[in-house]
Amino acid sequence: MSNLLIETKDGVRTITLNRPDRHNAFDDALIKELTEAFSAVEDVRAVVLQSTGKSFSAGGDLAWMKRMAANSPADNLNDAKALSGLMEAMDSCPRPVIGVVQGAAYGGGVGLVACCDLAVAAETANFCLSEVKLGLIPAAISPYVVRAMGGRVARRYSITAEVFTAATALSCGLVHEVVPADRLDEVRDAWLARLAANSPKAMGAAKRLIRRVADDPLDTPLRDWTAAQIAEIRASDEGREGVAAFLEKRKPSWVT
Repeated sequence: MSNLLIETKDGVRTITLNRPDRHNAFDDALIKELTEAFSAVEDVRAVVLQSTGKSFSAGGDLAWMKRMAANSPADNLNDAKALSGLMEAMDSCPRPVIGVVQGAAYGGGVGLVACCDLAVAAETANFCLSEVKLGLIPAAISPYVVRAMGGRVARRYSITAEVFTAATALSCGLVHEVVPADRLDEVRDAWLARLAANSPKAMGAAKRLIRRVADDPLDTPLRDWTAAQIAEIRASDEGREGVAAFLEKRKPSWVT
């Protein structure tokens, strides 16, 4: 059985974690597969990340972490950088990423959710930054979790390792919608329909814009950079087509 299922249909790449017997925990092999999957999405309009089984992802596979901890410091560091690389590949993915969280997301699984642009969770899903229970810390995922949840909330849950509900995940910004489990596909499809109406290049540029604006100080270099971004995309093929379509009261060329 494959650990990762990938399907492309109607311009959407669906990536499915498929280790239900291991609660979709990831090891070095799955990290590599996921990183490659998120690094090759230029030919689609959107990406969906979902899982089989009752858990979204239990984070790092304990057997894998135990094995890596026994390796040399250099190998251990390289392995940790691979996980960090996966988070960055997801967060900087040039296409919108939708996370569908049908069950528990623990440890690194919270990191996967935090790297999604849009995330919907089932009412029964729960979340936990569980690393300190194992004598570990949520280091590689922390930049993305803190940006999603905020530092104050992330500090609480990374120290207490308490389980929190989907409602709490919604209130702190980790997920964007919480619905009954039988409505997850409905929300996913509604988001995909909205994304299909938007310029693919503009959505990618908007992601890059927000990443930088959220982290950089509000100064002249940032203002100059944002001005350059709108000037560049306004003169792009899709920028010209979008404005022309609006003025001519027709659908733009990217809407099929």
